[in-house]
Amino acid sequence: MPFSELIKLKGQQLHFVGGDHVFHQGDKNGFVYVLIEGLLKAYYLSHDGEETIKSFIQPGELIGSLTSVYMKETCSFSLVCLQDSSLVQLDFDEIQRLVQKDLRLANEFIEQLLKFGMKKEQREKDFLTLSAEQRYQLLMETSSSLLESVRQKDIARYLGITPVALSRIRRRLNSKG
Repeated sequence: MPFSELIKLKGQQLHFVGGDHVFHQGDKNGFVYVLIEGLLKAYYLSHDGEETIKSFIQPGELIGSLTSVYMKETCSFSLVCLQDSSLVQLDFDEIQRLVQKDLRLANEFIEQLLKFGMKKEQREKDFLTLSAEQRYQLLMETSSSLLESVRQKDIARYLGITPVALSRIRRRLNSKG
């Protein structure tokens, strides 16, 4: 069975309004999600309430707390809709049962998980090896639509800088032409 067929047969279509949470950090959640339409933000909250943005999820991407679905622990991050969003919810345990019986499905699901892992690896590399200005330029090159859809405060948090530092970077880049 192709993964797209699994989504149709076993997925539950969910609709959220912008601002709604799919899950919160600390929740138990046994599902992975495929974003069909909209925009999501995955973020961490520190003990003192500081928010750090892990990633933005765009249509076609898979997201879930692997710690929660696989290890049966609580979600390590929160997932919120930045826009009205449609998602397909898939029960992770059911996927595991199905992939054990279907090699094609197993391979396609592994590919989905690899894409998820490679996105995380690239984010980590960029965060550790590029300056904030370079990370912003990369974001402009690869995900310019995010810059139009996401508040500047969230862009700054994603880059790991303050909104003031982001304003300075933008001003500097605009003056360069």
